[in-house]
Amino acid sequence: MITYRATPDVPRELVCHLSLLLSAERRRLGTRSGSRALTCFEQVVMGLRWFRDRTDRGALSRDHGVSRATAYRYIDEVIDVPADQAPDLHQALRRAIDEGLTRLILDGTVIANTAVSWPGRLRQIHAFFRARSPDQLRATAAPWTSPWLPAGYKRNFWNAA
Repeated sequence: MITYRATPDVPRELVCHLSLLLSAERRRLGTRSGSRALTCFEQVVMGLRWFRDRTDRGALSRDHGVSRATAYRYIDEVIDVPADQAPDLHQALRRAIDEGLTRLILDGTVIANTAVSWPGRLRQIHAFFRARSPDQLRATAAPWTSPWLPAGYKRNFWNAA
């Protein structure tokens, strides 16, 4: 076998921040010190390798010296701990209202919607949003646009009849 080291392309500050969140969660659950196969830092590195490269969990378990079941559990924890910090949809919408945003981009959680198809004028939207499909809301973000447009961009895209 050939062994190698890799340097993930994520800032060390991100790994440290996620490690602190994971450590706080372990304390909240009452996990005894030294009872885990990996430190919080090593667990976060394993999770970030999975996020960045979609590395096979079996390979991750071998690389980090844990069982496959432990690798699955640890990666799930790395996903769940930051997700618990995120605001829910109502909190995100309240914050957008408080900040005076006039538009908000919603992306992710499935929300049932029966009024999705639009008459003629908005046909261009169809390329991005298939008629009669449920909305997907994963994240909320304030709209941001660059003053520079990519080559070939139709300036009248949103105003087309």
